[in-house]
Amino acid sequence: MKKLHLTALVAASASMILMSGCASTGTSQTADGALLGAAGGALAGQAIGRNTGSTLVGAAIGGLAGAAIGNNEEKKSRRYYRDERGYTYYVDSNGRRKYTN
Repeated sequence: MKKLHLTALVAASASMILMSGCASTGTSQTADGALLGAAGGALAGQAIGRNTGSTLVGAAIGGLAGAAIGNNEEKKSRRYYRDERGYTYYVDSNGRRKYTN
């Protein structure tokens, strides 16, 4: 039975890693990372602790870690520009300028 749980956990983790490489449409990478992290953390918590408490703790920790990783990836993919006054900005997904200075 333990091998079945481990196999299911490995398969779920591998599928989430593969899905995280897909480009998101309309949502931020931070939100996508939080969702995938929470799902993976919940699966890991359930496999390790086999109770509701460990599932919730795993989801919380996975969600925070996934959001942090997604936010970092989002920042790396931004293109920065400089306007005529010398201020640095990037264009968000809604087409608005977001100034960093």
